[in-house]
Amino acid sequence: MRDHRRNTWIPGFVACLFTILVPLSAASGPQSPEGFTALFDGKTLAGWKGLVENPIKRAAMSSAELAEAQKKADERMRAHWRVVDGVLEFDGQGDSLCTAGDYGDFELYVDWKILEGGDSGIYLRGSPQIQIWDTEFEKYRRHGNDKGSGALWNNKIHPRFPLVKADLPVGQWNTFYIKMVGERVTVKLNGKLVTDQVVMENIWDRSQRIYPRGQIELQNHGNRLWFRNIYVRELDGGAQ
Repeated sequence: MRDHRRNTWIPGFVACLFTILVPLSAASGPQSPEGFTALFDGKTLAGWKGLVENPIKRAAMSSAELAEAQKKADERMRAHWRVVDGVLEFDGQGDSLCTAGDYGDFELYVDWKILEGGDSGIYLRGSPQIQIWDTEFEKYRRHGNDKGSGALWNNKIHPRFPLVKADLPVGQWNTFYIKMVGERVTVKLNGKLVTDQVVMENIWDRSQRIYPRGQIELQNHGNRLWFRNIYVRELDGGAQ
């Protein structure tokens, strides 16, 4: 009679070998493109904070006032932003989600997804914004949504609409590549160039150029939305 006990070590050995050979990325979160750093670890809200006012009002606060306001903003943030299956999910209430650090010149990748009627954006250096919206939603027609996402919608002097419409249908993931050097912004949406070195105007004080440094913000406009795969490469020495 064959002794089956001779091979009982095999399942355990295979399981151990599988554990060793599984890429570390499966346990360590998203893997950044070469030269980039992940802003979102796929598991927690580490590295992010709640929104406190605008850059001008923040600058006017004392350290104590800002700390107290930030504490309250972080509480609001945690009530409405969460991580679900490796994705940042916003419930449509509360305020924007902001990076803990400030950035000057940088490159950024970010995936985003909206639903019908979605309206959002990416703030650069604390200023609005690279537009995200439902390009088929009739109520937004008067604002030019049919031209597409990915442009500096708050500009008045410089171009505010994209070169081409490159959005995928609502409910699908879209990918931004964003590069900001000085006051000029370049954006690719799903691999297509939509904004080509356009000057970003300072909506908070149009008499001044855009701020040299500031936080990156995932804007909310009262819509449920999602972000993932957020990577940054700093081009001017690092976040502060």
